[in-house]
Amino acid sequence: MAADVLTRRARVLVIGTGGAGLRAAIAAVESGADVLVVGKRGRADAHTVMAAGGINAALGTVDPEDSWQQHFADTVRESYGLAHPAVAEILTREAPAAIQELVDWGCAFARTPDGKLDQRYFGAHRYRRTCYAGDHTGRDIIEALVRRAEALGVPFVEHTHVTRLLVEDGRCAGAFGFDLRTGEQTAFLADAVVLGTGGHTSLWHPNTSRTDENWGEGIALALSAGAELMDMELVQFHPTGLVAPEDIAGTLVTEAVRGEGGILTNALGERFMARYDPERMELSTRDRVALANYTEILEGRGGPHGGVFLDVSHRGLDHIQERLPKMYRQLLAFQGVDISKEPMEVAPTAHYSMGGIAVEPETHTTTVPGLFAAGECASGLHGANRLGGNSLVDILVFGRRAGTEAARIAGQGGAGVGGGQAAGAVADAAGELDALLAAGEGSPKELQDTLRSLMWERCGVVRTEAGLLVCLEELAGLTEASGAMGVGGDGERWNRLAHGMDLRSGLMTAEATVRGAWARRASRCGPNPYRRSPRTWRRGSTAKPGRRLGADGERRAVEREDAAARGGDPCDHRVRPDVAHRVERDHVAVPKVRLDRPEDRAVRRPGDPLGDLHAEAQAGRALAGVLVDEDLLPGLSGGVGRERVAEAGRRRGGERVRAGKDHRSCHHRRHQQSAHRPPLSVASG
Repeated sequence: MAADVLTRRARVLVIGTGGAGLRAAIAAVESGADVLVVGKRGRADAHTVMAAGGINAALGTVDPEDSWQQHFADTVRESYGLAHPAVAEILTREAPAAIQELVDWGCAFARTPDGKLDQRYFGAHRYRRTCYAGDHTGRDIIEALVRRAEALGVPFVEHTHVTRLLVEDGRCAGAFGFDLRTGEQTAFLADAVVLGTGGHTSLWHPNTSRTDENWGEGIALALSAGAELMDMELVQFHPTGLVAPEDIAGTLVTEAVRGEGGILTNALGERFMARYDPERMELSTRDRVALANYTEILEGRGGPHGGVFLDVSHRGLDHIQERLPKMYRQLLAFQGVDISKEPMEVAPTAHYSMGGIAVEPETHTTTVPGLFAAGECASGLHGANRLGGNSLVDILVFGRRAGTEAARIAGQGGAGVGGGQAAGAVADAAGELDALLAAGEGSPKELQDTLRSLMWERCGVVRTEAGLLVCLEELAGLTEASGAMGVGGDGERWNRLAHGMDLRSGLMTAEATVRGAWARRASRCGPNPYRRSPRTWRRGSTAKPGRRLGADGERRAVEREDAAARGGDPCDHRVRPDVAHRVERDHVAVPKVRLDRPEDRAVRRPGDPLGDLHAEAQAGRALAGVLVDEDLLPGLSGGVGRERVAEAGRRRGGERVRAGKDHRSCHHRRHQQSAHRPPLSVASG
């Protein structure tokens, strides 16, 4: 190991000081592991603090009819069939306990007059299930997690940029990074590593991230270490970001504004959501509202700064200051706009990565032994559209699960602390930084700005095949230019080094995103969810290391294969090495049924290749009261057929993926020509 590289050891290394990383660290310590947390920012200032609106759990404190089953149904349905059913089940079952933990740790959620946790509406939720702390929920959650971690004695190494995962004999053995203030290089050796590093939405401008965050750093680290990525093209564009002034363009206007009754109008004064989702209006899904806003602007009905108008003034000053205090202050400071008297101008902004690192549902283990991922950098939960409020509970539920499993694996001994020193990997990582520190051509920041403009123009809210192919060519040019880039010189060289590493991560994740978007021959999520191919709209895409370049250095074309001929697990969104094809999901059309009625528990459609809709009575009991329409197929329990579920369970090794009991199918019917998709209902009584 290089003499000028420091070494630190821990059984479990957590990369990321946001909610997912903090919850993983807490779980690992509570499981008896020696833990170290490394992050780019301070522990109380990670990106989670930017989350404003709330966190979901079916508590039933405001709407007693709500249930985890309905939360599951809303999550899977609004994902357009790409949410992993096992992941969605785990989340919705365990969300109430995660909320209670936060309460126990001092998180000051809003309360009803009788002292219960208050819950409000968020878009596309059937019931009010979003807990909140004003419009600064993320900050309150982070503060509670930090207090708990510090009480447990969790050590932190802050302001450190991780540049590489250390892999020895095919197993993740730690990470390598440098101090953003001094440049000091450190090898962090560990038996298990948990990534909680956020997404890749800084690849677009405008976006809701801060400038030095969310370049896909953790995603690129995992890909370089040998992990698979999944559904990278599925990016959520939040419908409401500020449009002016330019230096704050993209700043999030929380969904809580619409949840509190905000209405959208265009420059003609029309409440235009009636054209796009007349039943749910402003409380439609984020992708629908984003596309509606984008369409109004594109067709010339936008405001003076190129946005549409969001108005909550009818709620009154007192209500706004109680429920939306941060937004009230922010608009006054940024634009001089008093939202209790006049509307704000907003437009779509890149907000959330729904794809990311492919993980096993139960433990969030990646395809690299010893490596875990949780939160926004992991894929599987949100499919092609994330419900607002699900991301904060995601980081808690799966941060805990990843940390617990990492501690268990570390207790068995691995390659970091108990084994080798990963000397070769450390030397390679140090050499990479030395090469960047040499003088070169081009500025990382200039190339970053070019990348962001390119991705917005060619791979943004609306995408075309021609634009994506052009984007790939221009990405190749940027990648070549980055090879000659250097960050040498005096002054802020360590910040420039961080920008250079972020650029490399961004270029890697951008190519994975564009190739996935090109391979997806249907529209779902941000890119126009209304025009779908009836044959191919239910597909997933992933990538593995080595996919981009062949051994001879020639760029490979993305391979599109016939999924029917290939076969495979119908719930597996991943693909094999060196290709970016997708797996076709089966589907079956079924009648609308009430799962709590005995006569509906064994409904079979003639010729249904998947078998009984509900093979066992337990399926009906588990989902008592949930009314499932033909959008959610073929029922949420036992619906994929005993043989197929059993095979999926053998491959995945998950105890909940088993025949006739707890498996939850993600299959949907083919999309109707109408854009209207009414929410799933829970029948009372």
